[in-house]
Amino acid sequence: MNKFKLFIENFLVYGLGGIISKLIPLIMVPIVTRLMPNTEYYGISDLSNTVVQFGSAIAVIGMYDAMYRMFFEKEDEEYKKNICSTALLFTMITSLIVFAIMLIARNFIAQYFFGNSKYAYVVYLSAMAVLVSATNSIISAPTRMQNKRKIFLVTNTVSPLLSYSISIPMLLAGHYVIALPLAAVVSGVTMEITFGILNHGWFNFRRFDKKLLRQLLIIAIPLFPNFLIYWLFNSCDKVMITNILGIGAAGIYSVGSKLGHCSQLIYTAFAGGWQYFAFSTMKDDNQVKSNSMIFEYLGVISFVATAFICAWSYLIFNILFTDKYLTGYVVAPYLFLAPLLQMLFQVACNQFLVIKKTWPNMLILSSGVVINIVINYFLIPVLGIEGAAIATLLGYVVSDVICVVVLCKMKLMVINFKFVLATIIMMIYIIAWRLMFSNKILIGTISAIIVSIIMIFLYREDLKRLLAMIKKKK
Repeated sequence: MNKFKLFIENFLVYGLGGIISKLIPLIMVPIVTRLMPNTEYYGISDLSNTVVQFGSAIAVIGMYDAMYRMFFEKEDEEYKKNICSTALLFTMITSLIVFAIMLIARNFIAQYFFGNSKYAYVVYLSAMAVLVSATNSIISAPTRMQNKRKIFLVTNTVSPLLSYSISIPMLLAGHYVIALPLAAVVSGVTMEITFGILNHGWFNFRRFDKKLLRQLLIIAIPLFPNFLIYWLFNSCDKVMITNILGIGAAGIYSVGSKLGHCSQLIYTAFAGGWQYFAFSTMKDDNQVKSNSMIFEYLGVISFVATAFICAWSYLIFNILFTDKYLTGYVVAPYLFLAPLLQMLFQVACNQFLVIKKTWPNMLILSSGVVINIVINYFLIPVLGIEGAAIATLLGYVVSDVICVVVLCKMKLMVINFKFVLATIIMMIYIIAWRLMFSNKILIGTISAIIVSIIMIFLYREDLKRLLAMIKKKK
């Protein structure tokens, strides 16, 4: 019962904290886009965030996860402080190196990411954000590792609110290019100072330990390719759109992806409690069966949610955004389902971690990235931003299919035929939606209801067992 309680608490608090940090920017998208005179400005702001994510991943090099892992290696507090101090000093050095490289290569970065070297001054802000973001991830870590849930919840609420309290007045004043990037830097610095005050006792550069650094790097470096792969999945489409179609098209796509990424709220809440559950039950006799059923249930829920997003995407865009962003409605359903497929991939590939083999994750995910980039290359010139959304979705589909097939061959996963049938039905629905009723709300809603009824029928026995279990507990 104590394990279950801890799981629920972590799921609710860390999941809720992550949701809030993403929900506030999501709510602000319609307001921000209405304050900008054209789609290019939003494209620049979103691509600046893309640059920051890339630079931060390189600067951290997996050190946060390595630090998190080694923090719990011993109960000795002095040892834990040595770990934190060593990780921070190393990350500060790598962050400064990345910061310097970005400044030197500012014209190239501006040309490649923003489509024009005249935006080199935006790279200055992005470089500052990388420096702050990378080091802040380490400085704030002791709060999470000590399970100080209230602080985590408050800071995840205050940070985006602070950012928009700075950016909105700047947008009203006409500073469209730098408003969001500069606000992100100021908010990041404020949060870093806050966590620095709260966690200063955990860091002392005199505690730097070369031997501990070596152990940290042994864990951290193999994780880095995974961060890079996820960045390519989530960001290469925007960069390719910018270079093929222009920064304005990237702005429309970014808005579509923000609405589509509502599903990341589901993913974030799931991730908040999944890791604890997965490893605490990995030695159970029915672990393979239970993990497989979780995969299927989450998949069916994802399909039903996506069906309704397909049906209502046009209506949502028509209400929330001006006409210049309306074409973005077509990419939202693809980009809504994509993070959910990423969630399914993590559920499945957890089986590799159970048997202490992590390299298959990277190879399988890499195959999906390659598919994504290749399809982007061919479909963006033909279908525009929709081609990029399709490429992202198919990349995750390929990764999921390969992962499931390999695990089934290894007898680490069991997939029922009814889930295969549910997947085929979902594919037919998406194709029918796009070709016949993408902007017809009533027909789309009725079709989504039919899909939901079919899914319920397929899993009726599972629902009966769940309801019986709930009734018994009551």
